[in-house]
Amino acid sequence: MRCLLSSISAVLFAAFTLNPNLQAELITFGSGANTFGIDFLNIGNAGNAADTTGFGAVPYAYHVGKYEISQDAITKATLSDVTAGPWTGNQPAATISWYEAAAFVNWLNTSTGNQAAYKDLTFSGGSWSMELWSSADAWQLGGENLYRNKDAVYFLPSENEWYKAAYYNPGGSNYFLYPTASDTAPTAVASGTNAGTAVYKIGGAALAIVDSAGGLSPYGTMGQGGNVWEWNESAFDGINNSSSAARAFRGGSEGSGEFDLSSSGRLSGNPANEFGLVGFRVASAEAAPVPKPGTWAAMAIFAGGAAYAGWRRRRQITL
Repeated sequence: MRCLLSSISAVLFAAFTLNPNLQAELITFGSGANTFGIDFLNIGNAGNAADTTGFGAVPYAYHVGKYEISQDAITKATLSDVTAGPWTGNQPAATISWYEAAAFVNWLNTSTGNQAAYKDLTFSGGSWSMELWSSADAWQLGGENLYRNKDAVYFLPSENEWYKAAYYNPGGSNYFLYPTASDTAPTAVASGTNAGTAVYKIGGAALAIVDSAGGLSPYGTMGQGGNVWEWNESAFDGINNSSSAARAFRGGSEGSGEFDLSSSGRLSGNPANEFGLVGFRVASAEAAPVPKPGTWAAMAIFAGGAAYAGWRRRRQITL
């Protein structure tokens, strides 16, 4: 019996520490017919070192969306000045500017009673504008960031936050070259969820839906390589001291080659411009989630059953 309990404990430990998907937490937004959810994954290992590229060091734990934000989420937020397209449903929201992505993130905050991430972000006379936060109000973790409010719960991932979620290996404290937990280029596919695949090298094809956009990163994110490029919060120069500065975007798209998906691939664009194959995902500062009681119970039953079955087999073989 002691061996049986040890086996159950081992299975539970492995399930909850080695599989990043079990740390996902679905947060819902909107109401009624306009309700939608975002799956957030815990990105731990606070204080990790940067990669040789100079990116990826994050001194705190945070969350990042498992998937790219879909067109359906943009539609259900019903923001008059935030549009995307021509994609539909659960395809990623592309053809969207950095300012529009930031406005969507601000809505995630304010619609849930939280502090807006980006200051005085407005659309007037056909153009967007925003202000910088004062040092007293700005995000200070990991260095001063005048774009982001210190009390914001939801925000666009900084370049370091995005990079870590894509390439860092929490099990070995190293970085992979591609966001599919490998130093080998992923297999190109039009859609699917097989490990070691990504949606790229298929220029002209329809974008994959966000939950069928290739294999997972070590933390469990999908589509950080291929499908659409993704806006980062950070200015391309990394300083974040000009509201109109070019913003970085990473990850490559359905028409990209291997380099764009790699840890060295990065581009920039005017935050007011819309690019047909640039979308985004959302990050969060909320505390790391824990499995709900029902999840623990289900996993305990499963783990206990598996361990018991193994114990029974061992007894039968011994006998």
